[in-house]
Amino acid sequence: MIINTWEAVYFNHDLAKLTALADVAAAAGVERFVLDDGWFRHRRDDHAGLGDWYVDETVWPKGLHPLVDHVRERGMQFGLWVEPEMVNPDSDLARAHPEWIMATGGRLPPESRHQQVLDLGHDEAYAYLLERLDALLSEYAIGYLKWDHNRDLIDAGHSPRGEAGVHVQTLRLYRLLDELRARHPGVEIESCSSGGSRVDLGVLERTDRVWSSDCNDALERQLIQRWTGTLLPPEMIGAHVGPTVSHTTGRVHTLDYRAGTALFGHFGIEWDITEASPADRDRLAAWIRLYKDIRGLLHSGTVVRADHPDPALWVHGVVATDRSAAIYALTTVATGVWSPPGRVRLPGLDPDATYRIEPLAPADEAQGATQYPLPWWAGGAELSGRMLAVTGVQAPVLFPERLVLIRVTRQ
Repeated sequence: MIINTWEAVYFNHDLAKLTALADVAAAAGVERFVLDDGWFRHRRDDHAGLGDWYVDETVWPKGLHPLVDHVRERGMQFGLWVEPEMVNPDSDLARAHPEWIMATGGRLPPESRHQQVLDLGHDEAYAYLLERLDALLSEYAIGYLKWDHNRDLIDAGHSPRGEAGVHVQTLRLYRLLDELRARHPGVEIESCSSGGSRVDLGVLERTDRVWSSDCNDALERQLIQRWTGTLLPPEMIGAHVGPTVSHTTGRVHTLDYRAGTALFGHFGIEWDITEASPADRDRLAAWIRLYKDIRGLLHSGTVVRADHPDPALWVHGVVATDRSAAIYALTTVATGVWSPPGRVRLPGLDPDATYRIEPLAPADEAQGATQYPLPWWAGGAELSGRMLAVTGVQAPVLFPERLVLIRVTRQ
């Protein structure tokens, strides 16, 4: 359960602000604090600094030690963002070694996010990255690296002659990950690439989590996670509770919709929760407690989905491997075609077993345009797995972009 600082502070790295964020996060139950982009030399925005993997002395005169110590004293693990394969032309590294930039010869590739790609086909470039990352992991108690890669490989030639360089680049990345894991076996690594653009089998073999999208809008995430989850298990899919107003779309979502969406993944926060109201902090803490309570099921069970005649209502869940329990989400992604929405079927259970079905707090408040009593919702019910899968139960009426959770337990 992590908090990432990107959408909370962006490049505004201030020790007082970050320690305050860590205090609020720890009080809510967060287990890992990840310092994102902006900690290294010359990195006050995204125009400069990539490649200069030294802690910026002007921002961090005592290094990262004060923040790392503060985070760890509050019982959280410390994580750090890096983008090792990238280099800004405006960096000490690029000025010292322009020959290390991937290019086809005679010109540089088009820039993306003001950056180019460091050619790991050069032994010296590979050795530089290994030394810098190893030094950071050795000096600081870092338990987690968010390993980013924010541009495509365009004109990806091995300098100076420009021969194709992607294959060697990929093999060197794998070697770098392997070597760092061998030297620091306790470190976990997340693969990020403007979100989920690098989730190949070689990366999955060497990392513990992938970031599925840089968009934290819960509605967009419902679709993103639906299809990412077709191939990847929930425990590998980074999913964060973003701010009330999405930074990427401008949409406004309730905290329950944001948290309920992030719940079915590797749950985290990307939001300046120092500015959240006391009520929202308490509600967020309740979601964190729920995640910790059920993640053993979420991260080991079988992911299931059920079709519903109304395209606005999505049904998905996770069923324990022994089919003793399950958690389902009923999620609306638009205004419903039907009102009331009819029955929803809950797949994956033992057809011959009896189950208790009941709403699961904190997502047990069905918010809809019309409310009428559902007997099973108010007091729970006991039904067979066959009945739940074939006939189903009446769904509550929900506004668009709302969700509720259902817990099912074998009796």
